[in-house]
Amino acid sequence: QVQLVESGGGLVQAGGSLRLSCAASGSIFSINAMGWYRQAPGKQRERVAAITSGGSTNYADSVKGRFTISRDNAKNLGYLQMNSLKPEDTAIYYCNAKLVHIGGIYEYWGQGTQVTVSS
Repeated sequence: QVQLVESGGGLVQAGGSLRLSCAASGSIFSINAMGWYRQAPGKQRERVAAITSGGSTNYADSVKGRFTISRDNAKNLGYLQMNSLKPEDTAIYYCNAKLVHIGGIYEYWGQGTQVTVSS
């Protein structure tokens, strides 16, 4: 079964850091584009960061300079390093990726991981 699984969320004080991981599992050939999204209570889901298969990155203005997206293509892993966290970063964070497998290229979402930043 092809799926994405996030890990690394938790509770941290403002100014702290967390590193989220996203693991793609199942019979896949590769990961195409990958992104991290977040959804805070009462708000729409927003894209935080994205990375192409070639390594080009893009960030939301609210996280530029604080968050870094990366990937390990050999291990089918993606990461989101979050530094200088603020209470407004509190949300459920979701990994999103286009996975290449024998059936074609399909978009997948992880189950989400909670990030809570206390002031």
